[in-house]
Amino acid sequence: MSDLTHLTDLAYMPATEALRHFRDRSLSPVELMTAVIARAEAVEPRVNALAEQTFEHALATAREAEARYGGKGEAPGVLEGLPVATKEEQPLAGRRSTDGSLAFRDEIADVTHPVVERVQAAGGIVHARTTTPEFSCAAFTQSRLWGVTRNPWNPEFSPGGSSGGSGAALAAGEATLATGSDIGGSIRIPASFTGTVGYKPPYGRVPAMAPFNLDTYCHDGPMARTVADCALLQNVIAGPHPLDAVSLRPKFTLPEHFEGVAGMRVALSVGLGDWPVDPEVEANTRAVAEALRAAGAVVEEVEVPIRRADVMEAAMIHFGSVFGPYVVSVAAEHGDLLTPYALDFAERTAEAVREPGSIMRGLELEAAVQTTLGVLFERYDVLLCPTTAVPALRADDDYLSTKVVIGGVELDSYLEAAMTTVFNIASRCPVLSVPSGLASTGVPTGVQVVGRTYDDATVFRVASAIEAVRPWNSRRPALCG
Repeated sequence: MSDLTHLTDLAYMPATEALRHFRDRSLSPVELMTAVIARAEAVEPRVNALAEQTFEHALATAREAEARYGGKGEAPGVLEGLPVATKEEQPLAGRRSTDGSLAFRDEIADVTHPVVERVQAAGGIVHARTTTPEFSCAAFTQSRLWGVTRNPWNPEFSPGGSSGGSGAALAAGEATLATGSDIGGSIRIPASFTGTVGYKPPYGRVPAMAPFNLDTYCHDGPMARTVADCALLQNVIAGPHPLDAVSLRPKFTLPEHFEGVAGMRVALSVGLGDWPVDPEVEANTRAVAEALRAAGAVVEEVEVPIRRADVMEAAMIHFGSVFGPYVVSVAAEHGDLLTPYALDFAERTAEAVREPGSIMRGLELEAAVQTTLGVLFERYDVLLCPTTAVPALRADDDYLSTKVVIGGVELDSYLEAAMTTVFNIASRCPVLSVPSGLASTGVPTGVQVVGRTYDDATVFRVASAIEAVRPWNSRRPALCG
């Protein structure tokens, strides 16, 4: 085995496996960090997933972790020695906090996000911070500040957004674990496009920062290459925090191992109401459903009376009431520095709330979605549906003039290609996106496993079964060897 192959294998080692090797001293955190850094240096010129890297400090911290596993100093933490890439949107005190915008390129954070704080407290090493679109308001990852982030599976395509840098870094072997955030699918879309695992926890499960912690659409969560790794990170970042009044008590901890799915009831909805879905996405979704049937689950195809237009209208009203005004205020002062897609987002969301009564209209639409899902979950343990209606979006397109067409249906906005925002509306539902297969372009596709409100464990149980019957972690992008 060549040194390069050995380093690549180490860079792709699951976090749970690496921790076992750390504990029995057959692998050092320094070796793993060296491999991940080598991977990043090899692929970053093409992938461009890292907004910031602190490799020298990471290696020094890995040496400290190595000493702890050797019995020197404090006992190792839960994530001790693991390379963890955090989304740049989640601030780290003393480091740049730009939100992906030229308008804030010189801003330095004076606080650390609770998620990042917990990663570090558990011994995780933040060796890199990952790229986002400007203000995390797009389902692709490109900005005037960092340029275009590309999908390691096929660089012509985007890794998605807004946590696209995290998804790309995981897929390319540039991190062992990563963090993301999700206001309309921003964890799950990149997970689908990059063949990784991304979790949108139910609202309040993971602490966030004010004032957006009060926005029920907003979630911070874990991203990884395996379901077990995702659960590992979720257990570290979950739980009440003094800076987040809506963070839930008591802390809920996922089990280390999950039972099979024999006898469980799974609702399958390929179109999630009236979404047009690419044939390759549909085929891969149905293959996952068949795998669950083979594992003993009762899988039934269902009609979900949700209208795509209603979901998008509700979302635009919501964004126009909370998130959009923030972008509008920045645009008023720094409009010449902003990306066209950020300006378009500001304009669209502002338009959505111009009519009197729009906020009540949005609440009524949201209530209808939540009622529909509530009735569904009276009969089924989980809902299975695609994460996105298309396999991927082009990396270099901002989709302002380009229309997405699926099966002859032209979408009003490319954002409609994501089948994720439904579950930001139904924000108390836990949702895992796991790989479902590959498209003909070589880009992965994903499925969402959606659970009853606050039933995190069942979602992970089903996702673990999918992973067991359709193993994915051995696959790697051609770009990365």
